[in-house]
Amino acid sequence: MKASIERKPLRPTSTQALVGREPAPESEPMFDLIELFFFAYRDFVGDADRLLENYQFGRAHHRVLHFVYRRPGLAIAALLDILKITKQSLNRVLKQLLDAGFVEAREGATDRRQRLLFPTAKGARLAQELATLQSERFRRVFGELPPEARETTVDFLLAMVNAPDREKVRAHLPPRRRRRPLTEDDAA
Repeated sequence: MKASIERKPLRPTSTQALVGREPAPESEPMFDLIELFFFAYRDFVGDADRLLENYQFGRAHHRVLHFVYRRPGLAIAALLDILKITKQSLNRVLKQLLDAGFVEAREGATDRRQRLLFPTAKGARLAQELATLQSERFRRVFGELPPEARETTVDFLLAMVNAPDREKVRAHLPPRRRRRPLTEDDAA
């Protein structure tokens, strides 16, 4: 007589089965926010991605061009700090932007070894067009929300930035958007 063997499903049928326990409510993953953030980011950058494809550029090009446009004369070291990328990662993208005539590099006034980045007229036009596309999405969204939604969004996004970097990030905002520094109580 053969013994009956209980077959278990090959794949867990739920997230709880994957981790082997029910998570405590306070530690339960916030899948709704994670997924909404993913979809919102996908669509937000998708507007720019479609325009960038015309130039055979990607998101890294967009980020570099954006900050060079917003801060003409930006030192490469400062750009590396903003983007939190390696020099090697920046070099390929920056070379393409320089070669295509969207960005130019100049020697520093006091330190000739320093390279300062400036948008060309062509680079400024593209950066402005990209910012306009993304601003249209923000305007549409904020038009559907209560008036205080923009300030709440600024507070939320600043709170999402790692605490040691918040003041640096806040310094990049226009003065009217800087508001008060967030405290640890705000983040809790």
